[in-house]
Amino acid sequence: MRKRRARRKAIGTRAPILVEAKANARWSLDFVHDQFASGQRFRILNIMDDVTRECLAAIPDTSISGRRVVRELTELIERRGKPGMIVSDNGTELTCNAVLGWCSDHKINWHYIAPGKPMQNGFVESFNGRMRDELLNETMFRNLAHARIVIRDWAHDYNTNRPHSALGYETPEAFAKRLISATDCHATPYESSARQSVAKLAPNGVSTRKALVQAG
Repeated sequence: MRKRRARRKAIGTRAPILVEAKANARWSLDFVHDQFASGQRFRILNIMDDVTRECLAAIPDTSISGRRVVRELTELIERRGKPGMIVSDNGTELTCNAVLGWCSDHKINWHYIAPGKPMQNGFVESFNGRMRDELLNETMFRNLAHARIVIRDWAHDYNTNRPHSALGYETPEAFAKRLISATDCHATPYESSARQSVAKLAPNGVSTRKALVQAG
């Protein structure tokens, strides 16, 4: 037990979080719970990009272990690239040896928020609240297959069709594309005739230089 706590302390620090205004600078994740029409409970693992506000994954299942979490994160990294940091609470699935070992093997900086301080993970908490209000409270899920389809479609709509106030009322997908263009265009000389990006370089709460990010 002492060895596990020492590994967790080394990997998951509670020091102030630094983040750059770019995709994959920081991901956050959390679980949301609901139930099927039969009364059986299930949970959803939500993974967010805190800068672009994209929902990177919304994974429903009746049981999601620490091994499942790292498997989903590994597949996500293969598609999207490695995050600079991952933020989560102290749930048992997220502090288990499978997660700690994965962080060590992949050189991932995993930040655990202080117990009882959910707003230290405010980006995904805000997303969870929206999912709860707009989807979970309004939908009677017949079974897991039905939940997977409905949640997948809602997350896609959130990324592609929902303007976000913190992103200048752009959708997360549109903002991510403009952010990439804006951060890539710095190599273009000012005197060049190439079109300069006019995208906002960072959403509210994120600096364009590596700096402290305000929780929430």
